[in-house]
Amino acid sequence: MDERVRQLVVQLRRLKDRSGLSLAALAAKTSYSRSSWERYLNGKQLPPADAVEQLALVCGADPVRLLVLHEIAADAWSDEVPAGEEDAFEDAAERARRGARRRTRALVGAVIALSVALVATLLLTHPWRDAGAPSPRDGGGGNSLEPFVFVQGRSRPCDVRRQAGGLAAGYSSTRTTLMDLKTSGWEVVEAQCLLKFHNFDPGITDGSYGPRSKEAAKGFQKERGLVVDGVVGPDTWGELRR
Repeated sequence: MDERVRQLVVQLRRLKDRSGLSLAALAAKTSYSRSSWERYLNGKQLPPADAVEQLALVCGADPVRLLVLHEIAADAWSDEVPAGEEDAFEDAAERARRGARRRTRALVGAVIALSVALVATLLLTHPWRDAGAPSPRDGGGGNSLEPFVFVQGRSRPCDVRRQAGGLAAGYSSTRTTLMDLKTSGWEVVEAQCLLKFHNFDPGITDGSYGPRSKEAAKGFQKERGLVVDGVVGPDTWGELRR
């Protein structure tokens, strides 16, 4: 073996031995097979520069010095290696390039699939829809026309009007739904709007009954002579609708 080639092989074997990786583990972490690494590390075949760089990166070493040694070894190898083995080297390099292209295509495909799924989700949930759109309101029927979806920080508009059955914000006509902490839904939006109409600030009208909404309900209950527990039930609804 030419001394220049031997120097490269010695450095590659030393790096592999220090890493503690087996040939199988090395093959799993790179784009080269176990048999290829066996030939490279035994000096039977000159490894491609890409294989040298991958070995250095897998073992946590700086590839620059190894690549310089590889360039020197390649000059020596081209003077001594029979044409058949040079062809084998070219075939291995081409296989490595094909493998890299396959991985790139797979990654691009995954990104496209994720993008399509995201677009489909956006089209189904309509997060950009105006919070004041009339579609979620029930018009007095008691049930909203579409399922309630809580969106953090999204405030629903309040347009409280007096109707035949009393005050209403248009989100729910309920007079009996019990609401306490962690309750969410169109009924909560209705109660929050009514509390705000009566000058008791529930915070953001997002349809989530949190501590601030409960404190507003307590203040309203105290003013109306109700049981002050912050739980909105039939009695509190009756006063909210007045």
